[in-house]
Order: sequence, then structure tokens, then C-alpha cells
Amino acid sequence: MKPLTERYHADLLGALSCYDRMIITGTLPGACYAGGMTSFLYSRHIKIFDYAKVFADPWRERIRQCAHELADKHGVAIEHANKPHIRKEDLVAKVIARRGKHPGLVHVLSAMEACSAYKPWHDKNSHKTYLRPDSGKCLHRYFYFIGEEVGLCYLRVPTWCPFRLQFYCNGHSWLENKLIANGIGYAMADNAFIRIDDFAKAQALSDQLKPDDLHRILDRYARMCCPVQEEFGQQYHWSLMQTGYSTDLVFRSDAILSTLYEDVSRQAVIAVKAGQVSSFLGKKITPQLAQELGSRLSTRI
Repeated sequence: MKPLTERYHADLLGALSCYDRMIITGTLPGACYAGGMTSFLYSRHIKIFDYAKVFADPWRERIRQCAHELADKHGVAIEHANKPHIRKEDLVAKVIARRGKHPGLVHVLSAMEACSAYKPWHDKNSHKTYLRPDSGKCLHRYFYFIGEEVGLCYLRVPTWCPFRLQFYCNGHSWLENKLIANGIGYAMADNAFIRIDDFAKAQALSDQLKPDDLHRILDRYARMCCPVQEEFGQQYHWSLMQTGYSTDLVFRSDAILSTLYEDVSRQAVIAVKAGQVSSFLGKKITPQLAQELGSRLSTRI
């Protein structure tokens, strides 16, 4: 079957493909697994059962202090957002409405969330003492920035070892800044381009996003918000956790799109099953839930 861009070529003003939502994970090679962290402690002559007191606790305080210093420097507040019904995006949107969209640190949010951790362990059989993987909760700081290149983004920094970072940005925002820099007119509706004066040039700009560009941005924010990497003498290793790549189709008229949308919606309801939707969302359907899930197509007059 031909793609929509070919089937409706005559009805399209243009089409643009670009990266959308990107979530990137940062790990320290020497600390991201229990064996590596154990070796690091031994190399520093830190007893395994002193791990929390001698190493993890002091770094927790230093990272918390770094957040306060950064917030004070940029004149922003640290806001606690621990309640589950609070949407962090809404809190940040209110701040942006007041301050404007100029580049810089926008806001810092604080939340107690789950994290990876290690626990000391002594094996009575082998008589070896080492760290084992564990899980727990710690305070996380969300540093929201408006970057000159990537637009609105955040870096999530845990205050507990192994200090696994999470970075979010949106490829549409990155491309929007590129269009502005190159003098290409455009219009957006939420997270989609609905008008671009030169689709060919815009696509060429979109294709220029390279890993090296992201590494440079990620390393800068990591140094700014999480100084722990200097302890290990390493830079963070970055890997993609979630990536979206979207195509925006701009039709010549609403009438053409309305007909197509009705056909696609009907086909999606008929063909796509609950299990496929669940898999797309990263969820697993249990036998108990399987009896309650289904799809339905209704026509209202």
C-alpha cells in the first residue's frame, strides 16, 4: 500500500518529517552497575558498608546545594511537586507565561520519586563484601530550561547514587528554532506545523539534527546541574530511552482532511485491537483485564 504522502500528493501543500518527543538517559560508566561502583569504592579505600555515609550522603547534599545555587543565580524558585495529580508541564507553563520565552533556566521542580540504588552485602559463602542492585526513592530535581537550540527541555537529576539522569526535549522545538534562524516563515498548532513557507528547506534543516549536537547540549546541562561526574573523572554516556519521529501533513483544504480523517479513524477502530494499543503504551494486559477490554465503533445521528 502506498504511503499517505503518495496517495494524497495532489491534495497536500507539503509534508515535513522530524523528530518529536525525545527522552534520553545519562549514565556514568563507572557507577551505573553494582560491580563498577564496588570497584570504585575499593579504589578509594571506602568500606562497602560505609558506602552511604562516606560517599552517597555527602554527594546527595552537594547535588541539593548545587540546585539551590543554580536557582539563586538565575532568580528562580524551587517548587515542590509531590502530589500525583500535579502536572509538571502545567506548573512550568504558568512560569513561562509570566517570564516569557527567552533562553535560560525557567524553573526547578522537586519531587520524591523511585530511583535505582545499591545496598551493601556480605556473602557468607564467598566471604566477599560488595554492593548489590536495589531500588528505593530519593529526591529528584527537574531543571527546566529554554535552550537556544532545543527550546523547552528538562534535565531530571536524582540525589542518590548511581545518579542516572533523564533529559527531555522535542524535535519540533529544535526545528522551530532552526526555521527562525534561517528566516523561514511557519505557523504551528500545538506541536504540529500547519504552515511552512519552504517545505524543502525545512526538511533539509530537520535532517541536520546529529548525535554530536545533542551530546554537546547534554554534556553542558549535566555539568551545570550534576557535578558528580567530576568525582568519577568521566562524562555521562547518553542513550535513547524513547524517541518519536513524526510526519506533519498539510492539506490544501479542510474538506479533504475531514473525509480522510473519518476513513482513517474508522479503519483504526476496526483494525487496531486493545492489545496493540496496550503494547504501544508499554503496558501488558493481564488475564483479569483481558475480559474487560475491547473496541467499539458507533455512529451517532
